[in-house]
Amino acid sequence: MASDRLSDLVELEVGPVAHGGHCVARFEGRVVFVRHTLPGERVLARLTDAAPDAKFWRADAVEILSASPDRVESAWPAAGPGGVGGGELAHVALPAQRAWKAAVLDEQLRRLAKLERDVTVLAAPGDDELGGLGWRTRIDLVADAQGRAGMRGHRSHDVHALDSMPLASPTIAELGLFERTWPAGAHIEAIAPASGDEPVVLLDGAPYDLRKGRVDKRDNARTSVRERVGDRVFRVAAAGFWQVHREAPGVLVDAVLAGVGDVEGAAVLDLYSGAGLFTAPLADAVGPTGEVVSVEGDDRAVKDARRNLYDRSNVELHTGDVARVLRGQDDADSDVVHADVVVLDPPRTGAGRPVVNGILELRPERVVYVACDPAALARDIALFADGGYGVETLQGYDLFPMTHHLESVAVLTR
Repeated sequence: MASDRLSDLVELEVGPVAHGGHCVARFEGRVVFVRHTLPGERVLARLTDAAPDAKFWRADAVEILSASPDRVESAWPAAGPGGVGGGELAHVALPAQRAWKAAVLDEQLRRLAKLERDVTVLAAPGDDELGGLGWRTRIDLVADAQGRAGMRGHRSHDVHALDSMPLASPTIAELGLFERTWPAGAHIEAIAPASGDEPVVLLDGAPYDLRKGRVDKRDNARTSVRERVGDRVFRVAAAGFWQVHREAPGVLVDAVLAGVGDVEGAAVLDLYSGAGLFTAPLADAVGPTGEVVSVEGDDRAVKDARRNLYDRSNVELHTGDVARVLRGQDDADSDVVHADVVVLDPPRTGAGRPVVNGILELRPERVVYVACDPAALARDIALFADGGYGVETLQGYDLFPMTHHLESVAVLTR
């Protein structure tokens, strides 16, 4: 239960950044995780989670008494104190956002992997020119009780109506999603591929015709989009997973191919392979004498991958939980007994011990790990280290400007 101090204003001297978009401060000996501030600032903060017996409290900085030189006017005020989630670093200059993320990555590696390593976080092409805005090719909204499109507050179920979403791509911005009325409580998804394919809007998962203002019930209503990465075209379910930053697929494919090195004729294992973003270029890289074995747990993604890879005779696709497939349990046809190189792109929770142990049993020469959470990456690096694998290279990528999220690509070798 929250204490009587909830919503109290307290004066704080702000310390270092912490994973999750916060900075660390102390109040009367207690750790307070503060949002909407920067290291070195002095702020008035409103306590938002202050249970008397909690190990730490949470707060939002609502008045800046002494500002950091890295503070800028917020690029998205609606994501400020008391507002929606998804833009917690909108008050931070872009170079400082990347320094923030590098500091978090460094801290997680030191604390969880006992790894001392200089890390940097690179900008995606075009982000500096666009001010870190307009990069999202997919957004999720929810309608409030009056039918206005918006987003939920940070750590809250309350819906905040919006009149814009500055992180959305120009194509999504032009759809007029915030100018119409929706069914109360409806889930609205907008997908606008960077390739220029026609956008798709889903209402509670069903295709929605913006011109007619209703769900499109036709059998041939579009439920997928085409994404282009280099000279490759991928068909992806509109409701399925795809990297949201317009440049992320290309950036990550280039990083993975650089990480695997020369794999002509090799056996490559692609785990959490989705619709085939990495599988396709890996199949080209191993050539006709090599093989790529991909494993994905989502049936819809595997269906997309089969379409995208129909002409690759050197690809084997397996559906099932990754750990179970590695043990030969989920896919009766699976026979994952050898891999020269393993590529994995696990969910935010990381791969975990069962998957790492399954990879270690294969004894690949190298592992290329694509991570969307620095803490999960650090935990898994520690597990690989126990199996004799060290970090050869590690690079961070700022593929989520204005948020605390980042992608990292680590190359591990034995």
